[in-house]
Amino acid sequence: MDAAGEPEAPSSPGGDDPPESAGKTPNWLSREQLFVVISAASINLCSMMYYSILGPFFPKEAEKKGASNTVIGMIFGCYSLFVLLASLVFGKYLVRIGAKFMFVAGVFVSGGVTVLFGVLDQVPEGLIFIAMCFLVRVADAISFAAAITASVSILTKTFPNNVATVLGSLETFSGLGLVLGPPIGGFLYQSFGYEVPFILLGCIILLTVPLNMCILPNYESDPSEHSFWKLITLPKVALIAFVINSLSSCLGFLDPTLSLFVLEKFHLPAGYVGLVFLGLALSYAISSPLFGLLSDKMPHLRKWFLVFGNLITAGCYMLLGPVPVLHIKSQLWLLVLMLVVNGISSGMSVIPTFPEILSCAYENGFEEGLSTSALVSGLFNAMWSVGAFIGPTLGGFLYDKIGFEWAAAIQGLWALTSGLAMGSFYLLEYSRRRRSKIQKNLGTEEEQTALLPDEI
Repeated sequence: MDAAGEPEAPSSPGGDDPPESAGKTPNWLSREQLFVVISAASINLCSMMYYSILGPFFPKEAEKKGASNTVIGMIFGCYSLFVLLASLVFGKYLVRIGAKFMFVAGVFVSGGVTVLFGVLDQVPEGLIFIAMCFLVRVADAISFAAAITASVSILTKTFPNNVATVLGSLETFSGLGLVLGPPIGGFLYQSFGYEVPFILLGCIILLTVPLNMCILPNYESDPSEHSFWKLITLPKVALIAFVINSLSSCLGFLDPTLSLFVLEKFHLPAGYVGLVFLGLALSYAISSPLFGLLSDKMPHLRKWFLVFGNLITAGCYMLLGPVPVLHIKSQLWLLVLMLVVNGISSGMSVIPTFPEILSCAYENGFEEGLSTSALVSGLFNAMWSVGAFIGPTLGGFLYDKIGFEWAAAIQGLWALTSGLAMGSFYLLEYSRRRRSKIQKNLGTEEEQTALLPDEI
């Protein structure tokens, strides 16, 4: 196995090994790869637990402190806005800063501000409480952007031919964090109060810092000459970015609205509200590795996953309420079923987006390596954050104005639009390639016909 500082020929499974070692350990992770997976899994698990424990009880606590639903949505949404800004910066300068340093520093700051979030209930209500919520969320957003941008870039460098499979498998840990966060957070909140869930999780995150310092490899690469602007102006990448926006907006919409809707409509205690979120998180965690494997083994399926995943998601949001025009009675079992289906459709759509952007970048002259991986990682996180900012912010506002049923339906229209746009692009792309192939064949036949008399 090569040293961590010599990444030019790393051994990796699934066809990434050099020819001389291809037959030795093709089905096993090298020590370096295993360490990278452990580091990435730790940040996925902890960050999603922190993200999801807010849902069951923070909106109600914020209401007690004088925050309206619109302000609560903005508190959720500002996190994504600053992840967007920070991801663009970190993606551009990751090679200069150093992937390992960026990852470890991001995890350290994230653990510290998670602990700080746990003491916000001691802050006076009103404007001071709201301002402190924003400050802590912004700090955590920047630290998360640093850690996740570095993590995905390192993963792409370590597993160049199995990107979707590895990312899909690691989404199991993201889903596990989403699964564990709401019920554990709700239980700790009911048993010990507001502070304990955040302080406990923050300490766990801080404990992963020395572990990552010891095991994470230190990759080096030359800075890229390409920019985010060149990447995002590629038509296919721009449409995939729109798909990412719509999916993250749909998921972010649920953060400030779903718990309030369930509490008001079905009168469930906070601990049981966390179990409602379980349907979405568990189905996403289970389905993501499968879609990642299929995306790597059969790349031609990615376009179908992107299109139909969005269309299914749109249908789910129409039925979450359900939208009043359908004249379907709102029932808890239907809500949970739609969350389960939405988890599967999200995995279907989200997982293929990263390898699709990466392959499109390579096809358009971007060099293979850590620099391009960092650009794509930063772009992915930024585009995800655009939707994750709009989803909670607009969701909280619409919830106040027109109620959950219509707000969810409007959110579903975004997924429907992106799915149809992506499908139209792929049909147009197929049509152009087919015409090009026919013209090429006709040109070959004409050349043969023109040359035939001379040959005779």
